Amino acid sequence: MVINGPNLNLLGIREPEYYGNRTYDDLVMSTREAASELGCETEFFQSNHEGDLVDYIQKAYFDHYDGIVINPGAYTHTSVAILDAVKAVKIPTVEVHISDVSSRDDFRQISYIREACIATVMGKGFDGYVDAIRILLEELA
Repeated sequence: MVINGPNLNLLGIREPEYYGNRTYDDLVMSTREAASELGCETEFFQSNHEGDLVDYIQKAYFDHYDGIVINPGAYTHTSVAILDAVKAVKIPTVEVHISDVSSRDDFRQISYIREACIATVMGKGFDGYVDAIRILLEELA
């Protein structure tokens, strides 16, 4: 399960100096192709609404997904609800960020979800999603 938070639907428009010029559809297509080459099937979900993201984390549990790749967007820095959902389902989860959030605004230095994740990948653009899938595959092996 690949879950994306707020404003990621605006990739290609939003702050290209951080996120590049490729679109959300490009992200889905390239990640899905790479995952397939690694022998994985992926389901993608994006929402601008915190509760929807929590629902999809829970869906990953009830639908028996093996792992979660999540880019919570701005909710990384604010959402205890998303943290609690990941902790509750106990599915190996990798936090991913397209940009290197460690070199950005002070408030972006806080990640609530990180403590529930087996790894964090940041600053690798769309390739970070594939790295996250590889990390999950290693964890599940």
